[in-house]
Amino acid sequence: MDFNPVALDIVWTLLATVLVFLMQAGFSLLEAGATRAKNSINIIMKNIMDMSLGSLVFWLVGFGFMFGTNSSGWIGTDNFLLSKIDPASETGYFDFAFFIFQTVFAATAATIISGAVAERTKFTAYLIYAVAVTGFIYPIFGSWVWGGGWLNDIGPGFVDFAGSTVVHSVGGWAALAGAIVVGPRLGKYIDGKPQRLPGHSVVLMALGVFILWFGWFGFNAGSTVSGNDGSIAVIFITTNLAAAAGAVGAMVLSYAIWKRFDVYMTLNGVIAGLVAITAGCANMGPGMALLTGLIGGFVVVGSSILLENVLKIDDPVGAIAAHGFTGAWGTIAVGLFAQEEFGGINGLLFGGGAGQLGAQFIGVIAAFVFVFGTSLAVFKLIDLTIGMRASDEEQKIGLDVTEHSASGYPDFTNVVEK
Repeated sequence: MDFNPVALDIVWTLLATVLVFLMQAGFSLLEAGATRAKNSINIIMKNIMDMSLGSLVFWLVGFGFMFGTNSSGWIGTDNFLLSKIDPASETGYFDFAFFIFQTVFAATAATIISGAVAERTKFTAYLIYAVAVTGFIYPIFGSWVWGGGWLNDIGPGFVDFAGSTVVHSVGGWAALAGAIVVGPRLGKYIDGKPQRLPGHSVVLMALGVFILWFGWFGFNAGSTVSGNDGSIAVIFITTNLAAAAGAVGAMVLSYAIWKRFDVYMTLNGVIAGLVAITAGCANMGPGMALLTGLIGGFVVVGSSILLENVLKIDDPVGAIAAHGFTGAWGTIAVGLFAQEEFGGINGLLFGGGAGQLGAQFIGVIAAFVFVFGTSLAVFKLIDLTIGMRASDEEQKIGLDVTEHSASGYPDFTNVVEK
């Protein structure tokens, strides 16, 4: 039997796709556990719609904007509804595999936002934004990086192998805009001081984090979209070491600050390490990946404190810190720690000069300016029309009952369903 490398690429890409799809369950559990029981159904509904609406909208327009012909360097202009993919061509079926792999990435970018605006956002308002991010905001920025856009022409070219910025910072900066517009949860700040509003299940959070860790091997190594690329072995190692170091870094720093081994920060430290290494997982050796993840754990703790205590921004799950800030750090880390023997480029600390580091900074800044700006405009428009924020009474009762006429834990609550 003849060896068919295209068939092997298809199988590997589809396997990675289902691993990334499973991450949606991880996000659902993490977000549900980090919020109160009276909002658990609302969390699940938003995550289901991220994948459902996201799949439809990305097929309709998003994939074309991201990977269609991009002669301007700013946006794709064709291949909407997969109109350019011919299953009879030599790579036709691989193109379909690539599309579904990119679909689950788009859904990931959208679902990052749901946790940051949890417990006080109208469901219909969130649905509108889910369409905007998967159909337009995420694909347009993605076209600048992965669709042959202008960031490839900055210096030696902006590098973001699996999406620390393209996916995670995009989701994080959009989440920042949403959290600002919708405001903090009822009771979060009293006389300007943040109050703890603990989620209802650390066990669900931890299970969600482990599922995300598992799925992330598909997220990073799957971005080779090639089953005949031995670098997937290195990517598995860099991904795992960064996650482990992120957890340790966040745990150690949280103990140094609060004199407790903080479970919430430790769990977010895992996510921070994973997010941080996503950009450079194919461009760093194990040691530099560990360092990138460790610093990512420090970044998530520091940025969480900045957001909650200084900027007074309420993010129930820490998504802005873990994805926005840590994604930016991981992207910049490529310009510092990349090693030629692993990915063909050297960072500043390995003799590569400042060019790559400069390109990384430009990409990070471009992501923030575009995504935060467009997201703020979308959220403001929604707020001025149908409104973003649930009423105080709805927040007290919980969005499960007021938005979905159900209770996530009917045997353990006294809330009467509508």
